[in-house]
Amino acid sequence: MNRLLFIIFLLLTFGAEAQIFRPNQQVAPDESTLAIQYYQEGDYEKAVVLLEKLYAIPNNDAYFDIYFNTLLKLKRYDVAEKVVKREIKKNQQNELYSIALGKLYQEKGDVQAAGKIFNEVISKLPKEEFRIRNLANNFYRFENYDFAVQTFKQGRKLLGNDQAFVFELLNIYRFKKDKPMLMQEYLDAMATMPQLLPQAEAVLSSVFEDKNDYETFQAAILKKIQKEPDAEIYIQLLTWNYIQQQEFDMALRQLIAFDKRTKADGGTLFNAIYTFVDNGAYETAIKAYDYLLTKGKDNPYYLPSKIEMLNTRYNLRTSGKYTTADLDLLAKDYESLLEENGKNRNTLFAIKKLANLQAYYLNQPAKAEKELEEAIKMPGINDTELGQLKLDLGDIYILTNQPWEAFLVYEQVSKQFEGQPVGNEARFRSAKLSFYQGNFEYSNGQCLVLKAATSQLIANDALNLSLLISDNIQTPADSNALKMYADAEMLLFRNLPEKAVKKMDSIAIAYPQNSLADAIMMSKARIFIKANDFQKAADILKKVTEEFKDGIWTDDALFTLGDLYEKKLNDITQAKIYFQKLITDYPGSMFSAEARKRFRNLRGDGV
Repeated sequence: MNRLLFIIFLLLTFGAEAQIFRPNQQVAPDESTLAIQYYQEGDYEKAVVLLEKLYAIPNNDAYFDIYFNTLLKLKRYDVAEKVVKREIKKNQQNELYSIALGKLYQEKGDVQAAGKIFNEVISKLPKEEFRIRNLANNFYRFENYDFAVQTFKQGRKLLGNDQAFVFELLNIYRFKKDKPMLMQEYLDAMATMPQLLPQAEAVLSSVFEDKNDYETFQAAILKKIQKEPDAEIYIQLLTWNYIQQQEFDMALRQLIAFDKRTKADGGTLFNAIYTFVDNGAYETAIKAYDYLLTKGKDNPYYLPSKIEMLNTRYNLRTSGKYTTADLDLLAKDYESLLEENGKNRNTLFAIKKLANLQAYYLNQPAKAEKELEEAIKMPGINDTELGQLKLDLGDIYILTNQPWEAFLVYEQVSKQFEGQPVGNEARFRSAKLSFYQGNFEYSNGQCLVLKAATSQLIANDALNLSLLISDNIQTPADSNALKMYADAEMLLFRNLPEKAVKKMDSIAIAYPQNSLADAIMMSKARIFIKANDFQKAADILKKVTEEFKDGIWTDDALFTLGDLYEKKLNDITQAKIYFQKLITDYPGSMFSAEARKRFRNLRGDGV
């Protein structure tokens, strides 16, 4: 139902209710519904017969809109003109009927006569916000959006308020897809309404179609900055605009220039760096932290910047391709931080990152084991932190060939935190350990318990592992193929992706009839994602969605595709396609709620 018809429907609903109890009524109660049905179906000849009858009833003005519109559809302009002029005589103070007459002239092709009527109505506007809004709504009602805009702009002049009717104008520009005016309205409004920034970012990203749109907006923002160089909101908007184009260094340049010009403490820049990190622009983030460190140790962002720079370098060095030499330097930086600040709760993050480097990247699991065993004994750590430390230690026990110790740690944490996220995570890690060892029945039993976990991610992972086991232990050959896959997953756990891929590729040779193809493809996709080879990952995930429509990994693949296209491949159109496919084809998926949220956000709903 379009906007006009929706308004008509509401009017008719109230109008019909009002006239049901009129004693002299000669119309059956269901004729109103039937008239609307004919109108919706485009059967205007049948609709007009009923509507003429309904409209003829005294005080049934609610039927004017749909009756008038039906006459226009049938090109019965003479009848429509008589109807509307009669209403103008009866209701000289109601601009609605004058606008309807102008609409009639528009339909007849007499644009000059229509414009004369519209401009005359606008020129008579009083200095009253309600009357201004009402007139604009009447223009909107008859799909005269340009004159609705003109009304609001005239209203601003009358009221002497350039910020009046901001939201109404934004809605009209967005509905019309008038990008230049939408940009300008946001820019003009945000000087006094900075809270509009998140809405502007969401709406503009949903209507911008290519780089030209962002470049046009960039030029408009720069003009604003020239006039108001100290307005932080425009720097934030320009930063966002550069980030949308993946021009992270340009965004940083603007932020540093603003920080220097305003002699700020670096707070705006520090907060913006998280956006660089979220977008994988680690090198730019490191440059930003380097700049903040030049402000000296007395600056409030000195220590936070030092810590976050280390974490960013960790993300950079452990993603994509890296060298042992780079990781050695990073480990030494963490060691220096711990020497300078001591090992305590405040530096727990550094202890964990250092242990992770040692265990999974530098082939020093024994050192990592020692670090975490010492950390567990530190005073001041709360129960949840202690539980998480024990889980990390359990993982490292697997690397140091102490699976029984790992199992005991997992069991201890799962019992201590029964039903809590940390406890569920411990139980799942125990299930994964049993899976690596080929103890499929025990692993499946643990997963079945976790299917009801409050954590959606854990419940989904447990369900997938349970289904994987159940589907692949029907015959000895199936079980043997699954054991090879478990070995490959263990290699991935040890951060040995090349060996893992070789093991996966050998499964089809040893067991040609195995049913693990989709699971193997998902594992390979995750390997490519970790290596920052996002397009290869997307290509594999597409095959999963196309070749295994009823597979256990298909909804997972669709969600991951949507996420990749939104955050890594910068293709919002494709992201929406995959999120929508997940919502439509797999409504029972645990990913569907999040996919719906992400889809609506990308479409710009609710902003």
